[in-house]
Amino acid sequence: MNQALIALEDGRTFHGESFGAPGTTVGEICFNTSMTGYQEVLTDPSYRGQIVTMTYPLIGNYGVNGLDGESHKPHVRGFVVNELSPITSSWRATGSLDDYLKKWNICGIQGIDTRALTKHLRVRGAMRACLSTEIKDPAEAVQRALNSPAMTGSDYVKEVTTPELYEWDPEDQLSRDWTIVKGTGGRVGEILENGQVLKVLPPIRRKVVAYDYGIKFNILRRLRQHGNKVTVVPASTTAEDVLALKPDGVFLSNGPGDPGALPHLSGELKKLFGRCPIFGICLGHQLLGLAYGGKEFKLKFGHRGGNQPVQDLTNGKVSITSQNHGFAIDAESLPASVDVTHINLNDQTVEGMRHREYPVFSVQYHPEASPGPHDASYFFDEFSKLMDDHPSGEKNRD
Repeated sequence: MNQALIALEDGRTFHGESFGAPGTTVGEICFNTSMTGYQEVLTDPSYRGQIVTMTYPLIGNYGVNGLDGESHKPHVRGFVVNELSPITSSWRATGSLDDYLKKWNICGIQGIDTRALTKHLRVRGAMRACLSTEIKDPAEAVQRALNSPAMTGSDYVKEVTTPELYEWDPEDQLSRDWTIVKGTGGRVGEILENGQVLKVLPPIRRKVVAYDYGIKFNILRRLRQHGNKVTVVPASTTAEDVLALKPDGVFLSNGPGDPGALPHLSGELKKLFGRCPIFGICLGHQLLGLAYGGKEFKLKFGHRGGNQPVQDLTNGKVSITSQNHGFAIDAESLPASVDVTHINLNDQTVEGMRHREYPVFSVQYHPEASPGPHDASYFFDEFSKLMDDHPSGEKNRD
């Protein structure tokens, strides 16, 4: 393999072997602590503008397939692993990770000490980096990193949001949950030739409008699996246009970049308060915090992975959650009308909020997981109940 290097803006460099596409790329370097799910990580729009390091040492062993992507293409700027598996071994695989990155022209590097890199980022904080198969002089690569845009102040949402409104899965073919036949003897859905079962979807009971700040497919699947018809709208859609669709509820998605750079988006959310139930996650959660009048700040190295402990302050229960964010809401900046409902047990940052007057709540993490644990999937039930208890859709139709 060809040689490659990573140069951080503080001068630290790592040398390894290239895989995926050759070239030079820059972005904020971060690390993800998930043991599996690298295809979902690659295709999560929240990683726009970032070079992702996987802390688990062996990556690529089960290849990639046509079903596990969380969007239509990868969004990472580069991919860093300790060891790329030379063998792809999975009955679901349709190709290798190496070929997948080549197809999408994404640079990868293997053979570096990802443990040392991760510890460096934990101590020094997230920073810009340059990954290159072309640059041989480390000093030149460091300068490339220094010359690249910072994550603070960046608006990557405009690069990943849908350009126009669309209905999600109108034929009910993309949202069916799948499993493997386990000898139950009953027909629970369509059985495919390879033994997978696609479960039957429930009837549609509600209409949800989902703001696409960088939405993942599994969010849309989960919303439909809970009996919702989902209309996806661009991030810049006005509150007036959303209400004109007469939704029973509004969903605010995950997304990349700095929420502080998006006052035009958080400003529209204020106009929805009291008009319909709202559920936000990740960037949507942060935009709600800003709409409440709160302030955001950049975390030292972010929360990324499927093992983040979160405590529900209303009942004391702890969930292990899937997260991907580099910014957070300052609890002290929130008004008295907003309760902090969840906190991160590692650093005590805000992980959930609920408005005392309006049917509005949010969490910083990903209840749809993919990848990650399903501890928080009950939030989709809570959103459904909130819409049933506050029939704003009918009010909006008057």
